[in-house]
Amino acid sequence: MKTGLVYDPIYLEHDTGDHVENSQRLVAAMSSLKETGIKDKLTCLPSRPALLEEVEMIHTTEYISYVKSKAEKGGGWLDPDTVMSPKSYEAALYAAGGLLVAVEEVMKGEVDNAFALVRPPGHHAIRDRAMGFCIFNNVAIAAKFALSSFNLKRVLIADFDVHHGNGTQDAFYADPKVFYFSTHQYPFYPGTGWMDETGTGEGEGTTVNFPMAAGWGDEEYLRAFNEVLVPVARRFQPQLILVSAGFDAHWADHMAMMRVSVKGFAQMVMILKELAAELCQGRLIFTLEGGYNLRVVSSSIEAIFNVLLGNSEIDDPLGEPEMRKPEGFDEHIEAIKRIHHVS
Repeated sequence: MKTGLVYDPIYLEHDTGDHVENSQRLVAAMSSLKETGIKDKLTCLPSRPALLEEVEMIHTTEYISYVKSKAEKGGGWLDPDTVMSPKSYEAALYAAGGLLVAVEEVMKGEVDNAFALVRPPGHHAIRDRAMGFCIFNNVAIAAKFALSSFNLKRVLIADFDVHHGNGTQDAFYADPKVFYFSTHQYPFYPGTGWMDETGTGEGEGTTVNFPMAAGWGDEEYLRAFNEVLVPVARRFQPQLILVSAGFDAHWADHMAMMRVSVKGFAQMVMILKELAAELCQGRLIFTLEGGYNLRVVSSSIEAIFNVLLGNSEIDDPLGEPEMRKPEGFDEHIEAIKRIHHVS
């Protein structure tokens, strides 16, 4: 099993100061991979900047030019949450391009699967605007790239960041070739992603939102994956699975109110890996989204790489949250199953 790692020091030069989404997230992750010896087992894939025409598959030319000029003028705020430094435009191109490298290498069979440790993150960015720490929508650009460059007909995007990936949903809401599945705390930023948002036109039914109530954790997430994602993925028959991996649903991440553990993230990844093996020759690629507790981020990334490498023993240094019995989940999941005709 060959697992690819995409990383480039340029990602650290997206300098956000003391912003919660800062370079220490990647510094901690890379340090952990080196200290544990996992990095030595990975195939390092050199990043590249996404080409203008590749970014334009998702974003307007005017917006891309605005981001470039903002960087050239020294940076500043793109929206109330998203800040730029002079190097942020270049870093954002490399973030998108890094994921494109992962797609290229997986599709060519050079690696079996991959994780792109990139920043800035992407899943909130919409066609003409930055949102929620995101400048360019990396995973959406990668899906378009895979469809156009490798003649694919069906790509599945799974998103387990605690926030709904509104930008990714918007990009493919009417597109039957891209299936978007998201678990996310609701109601929460950005306010989208209720279960009745299912796509439109030819894309009707290819968006599945699984909003989660505050306090739900491993058991609820794994049921969402096993009872909803697995059957809808089998029905869709993807040729590639892309994953927006955010770790802010962890119980120790204070940006949200969910109760997922590191072991829970690893179990979700095991489900995704088994799905990829069953449906699309193991083609599975992760990209980093949120997660702001440095120990959670580094431990979760370590666990995911272990799963991708074929190791079933998962170390969870943070352990489980205090036990509680969440209410209302059974009725909730049954409602989602009815909407999407899952028995």
